[in-house]
Amino acid sequence: MSQIVQQIRHSEISDILENSLEGNRPGYEECLRLLESNDVHLMGLVGGYLTRKKFGKTASFVNNMILNYTNVCITDCKFCAFYRPPGHDESYTVSLEEVEARMKAAWETFGITQVMFQGGHNPQLRIEYYEDAFRMMRSKFPKVGIHALSASEIDMISKVEHTSVKEVLHRLKEAGLQSVPGAGAEILVDSVKKVISPKKISSETWLRIMEEAHNLGIPSSATMMYGHVETKGQIAEHFMKIRELQEKTAGFMAFIPWSFEPNNTQMQRDETVKYSAGGTELLKMIAISRIMYDGLIPHIQSSWLTNGLPMAQMALHYGADDFGGTLLGEEVVSCTGARSTELTVPKIVESVMRIGYRVEERDNFYNVIKSY
Repeated sequence: MSQIVQQIRHSEISDILENSLEGNRPGYEECLRLLESNDVHLMGLVGGYLTRKKFGKTASFVNNMILNYTNVCITDCKFCAFYRPPGHDESYTVSLEEVEARMKAAWETFGITQVMFQGGHNPQLRIEYYEDAFRMMRSKFPKVGIHALSASEIDMISKVEHTSVKEVLHRLKEAGLQSVPGAGAEILVDSVKKVISPKKISSETWLRIMEEAHNLGIPSSATMMYGHVETKGQIAEHFMKIRELQEKTAGFMAFIPWSFEPNNTQMQRDETVKYSAGGTELLKMIAISRIMYDGLIPHIQSSWLTNGLPMAQMALHYGADDFGGTLLGEEVVSCTGARSTELTVPKIVESVMRIGYRVEERDNFYNVIKSY
C-alpha cells in the first residue's frame, strides 16, 4: 500500500484516495471531486487495491440466460431501442410454453444457473403470468436461480393488479422470485428522468420498491446508466442515494455502472446524445464505484455488455470483481446493433485468465459453484 500512497501523494484527489485506503468512504463533495478529476489511473490504483485486498486476483461470473419475455411497453423511454407499443407489428409476449422451451434448451446445452427474466411494461399481463412462470422454473429447473423483474416492472404489475408493491413482491417471492435486477434506476434524479424516461417511475419510487424487496428478504443489484444528459453532480447524487439505502438494508449484492448506448434510440435520432461515453469513462466509474462502496456493496460488475471484452478486462484492474454473465438470449442491448451480446463460459474464462486472474463461476447469490 505504501507504494500506492507515494504514487497518489501529489494528485489533486490524494486526500480522498488516501482516506479510501484507510477505510473511509467519500461523501458527496468528495465523490464530485473524483468525477471531475482526470486522474483515472490513480483512482484505478486505489480501486484495484481495495478489490484485490478482498478478492485477490480472482473474478467471478454467472452462467446465465436473459429471457426478455415481452417487448410490449407503454413507458416510451427515449434511450430504449427494444420496446414496441401495444398492437405494433413487431410486438411480442412469450408464452409460458415458450419460456419453458427456451430454459430447457439453455439448461441442457449450456448448464445455466441463472435466468434473468425482464421485459417491457406490458399492461396486458396479470400477476398470474409471472407466478406461473416462476413456479414452472422452480419446479422444472430447481438449480437455476430466478433473477427477475426491475423495480419499474414490479410497479407496473402493482398498477395492473390495483394492489400494493409489497403484496406483489410477497406473491412473486412465494412463486419463486429470488432476487431483483437493478434496472430502471438510470440516474436517480428526477430532472434527468424527465428528459430520458418521463413516464417511468420516480427515483423515490425505485428506491422504495428496492427497500420493500430487501425488507422481504429479496436481495437485488443496483445499476447506474451514465453517458447521456446527466451532470457529474447528478451522478454523485445517484451514488449517495444507493449508498444511503444500502446502509439501511444491506440488500444490494452488486453495483453495475454501464454506459448508455445511443444507437437506434430516440435520443440519437433527436441528436440529444450522438456517441457512447467510451472506455476511459467506464474505468473511472468502476474505480469510483469501488471507492464509494468498499465494504458496503460487495461486488462491482465490469459491464462487458456495453463496453466490450477488452474494457471489461481492464475494469478488473480498476475495481471490478465480477465479469457479469454469459447473457444467452439477450435482446435489449442487441437492438442497438452495438456488438455481440452473448458469451460462452469458455470465452469468459479465457478472457479473465488472459490477464492473469483466476476465475470462479458463481450462482445467483454470488456463492462459488466452480473454480477454474
